[in-house]
Amino acid sequence: MPRPFGASLATQIPARLLKCLNESAVRYEILHEPSDPAAPRRRSAAIGLIETAVVRAGNRRLLAVLPASHRVNLKRFARLIGEVVRSETEDEFKWLFPDCALGAIPPFGNLYGLTTWVDSSLAGTQHIVFFAGNLNDSIKLAYSAFAEIVKPSIGAFIGSVPGNR
Repeated sequence: MPRPFGASLATQIPARLLKCLNESAVRYEILHEPSDPAAPRRRSAAIGLIETAVVRAGNRRLLAVLPASHRVNLKRFARLIGEVVRSETEDEFKWLFPDCALGAIPPFGNLYGLTTWVDSSLAGTQHIVFFAGNLNDSIKLAYSAFAEIVKPSIGAFIGSVPGNR
């Protein structure tokens, strides 16, 4: 039976991500979460947990990387890049990430042809933890190694924590 479009059921770490990390000769740790929903979840308590969002600016898509507890402030992001932006829905961008589960896109826009923007609040972080293309695996990586590989643009674009205005 063919896999659903967008690989929403991806269960493996994308080969392109592992190849990138291994060829870059950086140290990283794979954190595996049990698929049993009753098992305790380590990821929710991880320091440096980040997430990604796809933002549309004109005819370009950009990958925004931010602390997991925040959301992209679209007005700040627009001022930062000098162009009107909007968030994209998963249906609009899922085809860009055929080897990733939705909600588990790693912060490596360079592997998917996207410019990567990192919120400046992460620049001083020692380590980042991010979904590794599926919902059961995360990768812990030194922020400096991530920045060296991805060479992201950096700027302040996060909004307040939902519920804390």
